[in-house]
Amino acid sequence: MEPVIVPKCREAFDVLDEATVLGWPNGYANTDPFDYSDLSDWRGRPVHILGGTPHSQHDVIDLLTQPTLDEQPPADIVGLDGNAIYKAAYYGEYWTPDGYESADHFSIRRTVRRSLEEIKGYWQDLDVWPTDTPIDRYGPAVLEPDEPVYLEHGGDIRSREDVERAHILEHDDRVYAFESAAGKRFVAYREGWE
Repeated sequence: MEPVIVPKCREAFDVLDEATVLGWPNGYANTDPFDYSDLSDWRGRPVHILGGTPHSQHDVIDLLTQPTLDEQPPADIVGLDGNAIYKAAYYGEYWTPDGYESADHFSIRRTVRRSLEEIKGYWQDLDVWPTDTPIDRYGPAVLEPDEPVYLEHGGDIRSREDVERAHILEHDDRVYAFESAAGKRFVAYREGWE
């Protein structure tokens, strides 16, 4: 993971390395990048777009990557994020390319998932969705134990939440789950895995 630096003044561009990932404020930010910088400050650099809707993010991508008359290099858009769909889910709405729609019949989790599916479809329609995903590159976000039991006492792991809360230890190509950090340290010490 690389840090994302959000410049807040013109001088920041002079001291930041060219390889530093710059954060373009796009959502509810109280600053506008054009208040303290020129477009040329962002071009030719890695940029992460912070916040906004997919429509506004796409506008920023166009702005930072379209050809210019003076042939400035395009920005390298390395990522984007946004959390408006979570807030909308609490109000019973999910995002679509045509605007927010009612999701009163969905749970909050299902509402967020629907928004994410719509966002993915939006980027796929624009032909900018990556060919591989983080799960392809890094594997699942939660490492699952080889056996659905807690190693320190043999208790069963009964739910996905249990897996997500478990303390995981990898040893000799095996993945073990522990209910507590203390249990994990004890077993690792006892077995000589440290």
